[in-house]
Amino acid sequence: MTDKTADKPIAFLDLPAQQKRLGPALRARVDAVLDHCRFVMGPEVAELEQRLADWCGAKECVGVSSGTDALQIVMMAEGIGRGDAVFLPAFTYTATAEVPLVLGATPVFVDVDPNTFQIDPAHLRARIRAVKAAGKLTARAIVGVDLFGQPAPWPELRKIAEEEGLFLLADCAQSFGAVLDGKPLGREATATTLSFFPSKPLGGYGDGGAILTDDPERAALYRSLRTHGEGGTRYEVLRTGMNGRLDTLQAAVLLAKLDGFKEELARRDAIAQAYDAGFADGVQVPVRVPGSTSAWAIYAILLKDPADRAPLQARLKERGVPSAIYYPLPLHKQPAYQDHHDGTALPVSEDLAQRILALPIHPELTDDEVARVIAAVRG
Repeated sequence: MTDKTADKPIAFLDLPAQQKRLGPALRARVDAVLDHCRFVMGPEVAELEQRLADWCGAKECVGVSSGTDALQIVMMAEGIGRGDAVFLPAFTYTATAEVPLVLGATPVFVDVDPNTFQIDPAHLRARIRAVKAAGKLTARAIVGVDLFGQPAPWPELRKIAEEEGLFLLADCAQSFGAVLDGKPLGREATATTLSFFPSKPLGGYGDGGAILTDDPERAALYRSLRTHGEGGTRYEVLRTGMNGRLDTLQAAVLLAKLDGFKEELARRDAIAQAYDAGFADGVQVPVRVPGSTSAWAIYAILLKDPADRAPLQARLKERGVPSAIYYPLPLHKQPAYQDHHDGTALPVSEDLAQRILALPIHPELTDDEVARVIAAVRG
């Protein structure tokens, strides 16, 4: 293959192609909402909540306005706020860390495993011990993030949370559809938050999210908090809440997409396996979490030398192959969080940020496009 290809550039995320494939189902669902005009908390929201709960085997699901709001509602329900420490990985998206700060709490950044990129349980234990010994903050919660589509080390996180008396929250924003030990992710923690941002494996056409839990009392509290702290009637205000409802139109889009979601997950996995085989001699491919199947929100390779990344991105771009860096800075190095970090070294997160590179992985990729990506990476 030459540098100049007659093929059009490959899309990193191809929503137009997905919409074309799903067009009739999407239009039917959206038209139904336009017919009944219940744009806020319409019947599609409850239908989606039930289907998401059934998918994961959870007892309760609460649809909300975004994955970030899902995190905030859960933490508000636990009363997390000023003086509290929330432990979370340094190598993840900003939403996980910004919510504790919005509520007045302090994010405590934990390093990650160099192979799976998931939170490191040994370092988590050390961070909890250090916070408790310092006595300035009250250790309150652990947020495990199922990064890039793979599960966090949930058995170990549950053990640590139980031993330390901490609330355990699962940030499954990138990983709805993933499987661990034969079961879909969604019940690994007391509460699990989902995101339906368009780039997610199950993505809407705008913002959206959900909360899964097996605790009916917490679910009732989440429903109140998402609707301004409502009580039994609209104008009974029991607590300070927020406007965090899931739009009916987004629920309709997600219902249409959910019908073919298993097939999309299978296609993502097939692409990941093709990449694995194609890149085996050149770069470090993603290490799988044992006993799991990833949802493949992101397929990220690791380069041996940070200096190799910019030239590789340039070559990929020349050949019509997009790439992205998730994440160019770990959270403790971001300007917004530097003043809240205690200075603890997080070398793995810092190293990953220098060597990581994400490649296209979505159900609309053709076999020819997958081959083009492989050829471009190999040079």
